[in-house]
Amino acid sequence: MTEHPKKPMVRAQGLSKQVSVGDSDLVILHPLDLQVEAGEAAAILGASGSGKSTLLGLLAGLDAPSGGRVFIDGVDLFALDEDGRAALRGRLIGFVFQSFQLLPGLTALENVMLPLELAGRKDARAAAAGILDRVGLAARLTHYPKQLSGGEQQRVAIARAFVGKPRLLLADEPTGNLDTETGARVIDLLFELNREQGATLLLVTHDAALSRRCGREIRLAAGRLEAA
Repeated sequence: MTEHPKKPMVRAQGLSKQVSVGDSDLVILHPLDLQVEAGEAAAILGASGSGKSTLLGLLAGLDAPSGGRVFIDGVDLFALDEDGRAALRGRLIGFVFQSFQLLPGLTALENVMLPLELAGRKDARAAAAGILDRVGLAARLTHYPKQLSGGEQQRVAIARAFVGKPRLLLADEPTGNLDTETGARVIDLLFELNREQGATLLLVTHDAALSRRCGREIRLAAGRLEAA
């Protein structure tokens, strides 16, 4: 029987981004090619303004490129319409943001249940309670974000990202709003859950210690890919 080669989880071809500023175009991301294999953990590094978050947003289909293509698990992301991209994200991708992005009107439990409910999962409450227990927040299920510390809010965000068992996890400066000690605990948790679930991890960071924990570093400078 012929074995089919495995598809990379993420593949970008000639991916670029520019915006119009007055009469001229500002290039945020010069054309780049990139491939991330299933199960890999890769850090995206670069100075502020180097295009790290832009790259992550394009790979997630949250922003449209000026040129090039992105394939997620073999699917051409920008050949899909907005609903199609949203459905693919819901099925395959988990997100952790620097600013937590929790909904203030929902409890910790409800925030984690939300992606499961949107996907029509009948076990949303039990699954959300289970992963919140796993991240040490079993006693905080009914607390609202404003009643939680920064570290607790980021743990809720991590629980929400992992609850659907995504095959690709995208994290944008996940410790950026946390003190060093809390940030270290959050990162331990991120890698622990990632090992358990075997997801592909793409992590934007300027933290060298954090990037060393990834198997690979992708470096950007002034919107250009320096090393991958």
